[in-house]
Amino acid sequence: MADLLTTDEAADYLRLSERKLYDLVAAGAVPCSKVTGRWLFPKAALDRWVAAGLIGTAPLAQPAPPIVGGSHDPLLEWALRESGSGLASLPEGSESGLRRLARGEVLAAAIHIHRLDGDAETANADAVAHAPGLHDAVAIAFARREQGLLTAPGNPLRLAGIASVVQKRARIALRPEGAGAQLLLLALLARANVAFDALNAVRPPCPTGPDIAQAVRSGRADCGIATRSVAQTVGLDFVPLTWEHFDLAIRQRDYFSPGPQALFRFLETPTFRDRARELGGYDVTAAGRVRHVN
Repeated sequence: MADLLTTDEAADYLRLSERKLYDLVAAGAVPCSKVTGRWLFPKAALDRWVAAGLIGTAPLAQPAPPIVGGSHDPLLEWALRESGSGLASLPEGSESGLRRLARGEVLAAAIHIHRLDGDAETANADAVAHAPGLHDAVAIAFARREQGLLTAPGNPLRLAGIASVVQKRARIALRPEGAGAQLLLLALLARANVAFDALNAVRPPCPTGPDIAQAVRSGRADCGIATRSVAQTVGLDFVPLTWEHFDLAIRQRDYFSPGPQALFRFLETPTFRDRARELGGYDVTAAGRVRHVN
């Protein structure tokens, strides 16, 4: 069967009437594109759409609220405001953001995914590619950013990485399950062949990087994983661990809406680049570029 199906072929493939298929097209709920006046349907995208259980539900008929879910980031939070995008922020973690995006509860999701095998180069793109309900999503580069251990000024325990956190029984503040920083912690533990239970973990988990910083500043924790920009903002020491891709996942149809377009235009400005340098720990060379298309 061809990779691109015509309307009647797609209707037969999905076991729908052509009228029902046209209703789904009108609602923006089925993956398709119009070429020389004809609707064409990518078979692979239809397969993902069916697997996600979207037939008959048309969850995308209503526009998503102007909210960027997913991970927290100081530069992103500032850019949403300064760009005049009108987009609000709902930081709950990368995996939570992708789930909300699939349900139509946010317009975009900020993500930084880490896998246990340590391959972070394609992790964000792979997460978008395989997320149920995101057959029509793209991943847009926001920045590469530096993650590390936040410690008290002077790094009194002389922490040098995750292995030393375990060896010295340092109290480490955690992020919630599914947050990018928590996924990074699990990947680093796997790489060091250390069990999670070996950590001297501080609970409850901290919702964001700034909450990690507050736990360290207050003395409730000795360390925690967050970005260099968070550490510099509050005057904590920073032990580098890795650089990561920090991307925005968004549906193709919403990419061209006014809010995201205002943000993406702002990413090209000297003002944005200057702010990234001021905060520290960012590489915004590729900001705004498409990294993956479903």
